Amino acid sequence: MKVHFLGTGGYHPNERRHTACILLPEVGVVFDAGTAVFRVAARLATRDLHVFLTHAHLDHIVGLTYLLGPMHTGQIQSVAVYGAREYLDAIRTHLFSQPLFPVLPAFEFHVLNERVVLPGGGELTHCRLNHPGGALGYRAWWPGHSMAYITDTVADGSYTDFVRGVDLLIHECNFADDSAAWAAKTGHSHTSAAAQAARDAGVKRLLLTHFDPRHPEDDPVDVGAARAIFAATELAHDLMEIEI
Repeated sequence: MKVHFLGTGGYHPNERRHTACILLPEVGVVFDAGTAVFRVAARLATRDLHVFLTHAHLDHIVGLTYLLGPMHTGQIQSVAVYGAREYLDAIRTHLFSQPLFPVLPAFEFHVLNERVVLPGGGELTHCRLNHPGGALGYRAWWPGHSMAYITDTVADGSYTDFVRGVDLLIHECNFADDSAAWAAKTGHSHTSAAAQAARDAGVKRLLLTHFDPRHPEDDPVDVGAARAIFAATELAHDLMEIEI
């Protein structure tokens, strides 16, 4: 199972990173629809797309508007968008309001059930996370593969059991440890806390993502500090491809 990191930044894109978008091309699954969504169509191995939104902040949804073109040309045949009811309502009411974006693509909107059947024989479930306005975390699994996606939240241990034992944990790390107080104030995670979340949950591999766009350097969060706590830690970067 391939995982493509198409957008690994938070808040706004910079010259190095677009905002949140993770693609599983073989099964047509996307987590979050940030500014990197323009990269999806060329990498998608199916013509059907299933988009799972963590929340409705602009850096995670604006890319939904970018799907109009690929749907019009037939590169993408169908798009199903999943999320909490309040997120979907906000998207339809505001993102696709007539003055902002006058054409609502032919999306299928689905309020999340407790479990969702995924293409390729997989399943997905979700949990609530601690973030201003709310957010969702996802756990998905197929025969022989499992992953969790946790972003836009304080690494507070509330989801430890939810992600326990996955092959891959994708976890936000918006701030380095010297900004831990700011992370708590804004509902985000910092380096050591994200690594501790992986260690406490006994996951096999940790990929950090959703970095502060004010820091475009190779290592904006000190991966060494994370590896001192959880050795199997890597930093995601735009266009990175891995196998789980």
